[in-house]
Amino acid sequence: MNVIFMGTPDFAVPVLEAIKEAGHNVRLVVTQPDKPKGRGKKVACSPVKEWALHQNIPVYQPERIRNPEAIEMITTIPADVCVVAAFGQILPREILDHPRYGCVNVHASLLPKYRGAAPIQWAILNGDEYTGVTTMQMGPGLDDGDILLQARVDIAPDETGGSLFDKLSHIGADLLVETLAGLAQGIIIPRPQDEKKASHVGMIRKDMGKLDFTVPAATLERHVRGLYPWPGTYTYLAGKSLKVYRASYISEEDLSGKGNAAVGEVIDTDQDGEGSIAVRCQNGALALHEIQLEGKKRMSVSDFLNGHPIEEGTILG
Repeated sequence: MNVIFMGTPDFAVPVLEAIKEAGHNVRLVVTQPDKPKGRGKKVACSPVKEWALHQNIPVYQPERIRNPEAIEMITTIPADVCVVAAFGQILPREILDHPRYGCVNVHASLLPKYRGAAPIQWAILNGDEYTGVTTMQMGPGLDDGDILLQARVDIAPDETGGSLFDKLSHIGADLLVETLAGLAQGIIIPRPQDEKKASHVGMIRKDMGKLDFTVPAATLERHVRGLYPWPGTYTYLAGKSLKVYRASYISEEDLSGKGNAAVGEVIDTDQDGEGSIAVRCQNGALALHEIQLEGKKRMSVSDFLNGHPIEEGTILG
């Protein structure tokens, strides 16, 4: 097939690679404009653009996909299908109707659950046991098109936003190739989403990373995993930022008589083995295992405590 591809982040790259490896002809790659990144605000291109340039595939970066010049440019490219993977803009009707097989989206959830921008992180934040990938026929709304194929993926107990992101991107790539083959053979029957089961999730914000010990410890443990590697989670120790990279949940029953401690209070520091700093929460405690104090390197709590002893009763946050 002749393919127009639209995508921006790392998630989209395996999908793009799989399209090319399956023998399809990628005529054009559409991605978001270059943006300043990092502390130095150096302008950087998207992972999708970087890959396309290495493959000598034409790249187009419109500010708004709905602008008349963008619509005209894209619809002049002959295409059997437009594949969309985490592009970041809603497509206008002119583009949706342009290719022979329409526009196919690779979405990282089992639609109609988790329509929106950050389904991977929210699946972990909400404590789901499984999630998956959906290929769908795009419509004019947000992730509301007909379902083509789906693949379910179990969420591991130690799953992070980053590990699930990588896992789903490769599963999505295989599912997309299977979808394109099925469309060409006419064996895929699109099925409408059940609007009664639809749910929407918003974007992940940087300020979501601050740990609030007034909520249950199990919820905070999922936040540490779900928001890793970005935006990451943190609290404060003696007025300094303390990033938390890895943590575990201690149930209320396992607090060993320390359930009367104040929320945010350090109730135990264990240097045996890996080491941990247990912090009282509304329900249970959060045991910190890997941290980074402002101005210091990332390290295990065991190493941290060797140079920075913390007394029980210290308040974090």
